[in-house]
Amino acid sequence: MDCKSAGAYADEASAREHMCSIGKALLAQGLVAGAAGNMSCLLPDGTFLVTPTGSSLGSLDATNLSKVSADNELLSGAKPTKESRFHIAVMQNNPEIKAIIHLHSTYATAYACLDGLDPHDAIKPITPYVVMRLGKVQVTPYRKPGSPLIAEDLAKVAAGNKAFLLSNHGMVVGGKTLEDALNNAQELEETCKLYFITRGAPVRHLTAEEIAELL
Repeated sequence: MDCKSAGAYADEASAREHMCSIGKALLAQGLVAGAAGNMSCLLPDGTFLVTPTGSSLGSLDATNLSKVSADNELLSGAKPTKESRFHIAVMQNNPEIKAIIHLHSTYATAYACLDGLDPHDAIKPITPYVVMRLGKVQVTPYRKPGSPLIAEDLAKVAAGNKAFLLSNHGMVVGGKTLEDALNNAQELEETCKLYFITRGAPVRHLTAEEIAELL
């Protein structure tokens, strides 16, 4: 897909096509079910392309995707997901993020339901890949789905971070493109899966020195 090096799509048509293809990939990989989850990306003109409310990510219509302003005003297409506010909030507070995927995938959501997670470093690294691709995973408090408070919570921790867990809800991951965000989502899901597979076993975590070497 033709994208600018900074992560913004070269044109809106490319972004629409790519969003649909990423949605199909998410379904094929078992990361979405039904109408759960949503996506967004920053367009070259500073507006945002968002998946419509109630849509299945595996069967998106490129012509019907929601285009919204920086103030979350609908400019064209179907009514956007009610969670579009927090997508915009993350991108506005972290210029490195140009695309976002929010999922209720099984292992990441299960991990987000655990009590006592460190809100600023939720996952102790057991592989180098979570460190290199995601950095520290942030956790935000439980809020009712669609609550404007989710956007406020994420805005506070968006700077310098690209992986988030919404307590008792699911994951939010950012990237330079939707494909980059997909790769980050896969890494977070697999890392959470490893946690449950190894739970109760004597796990060796990476040391501070090993983490510093990766960074």
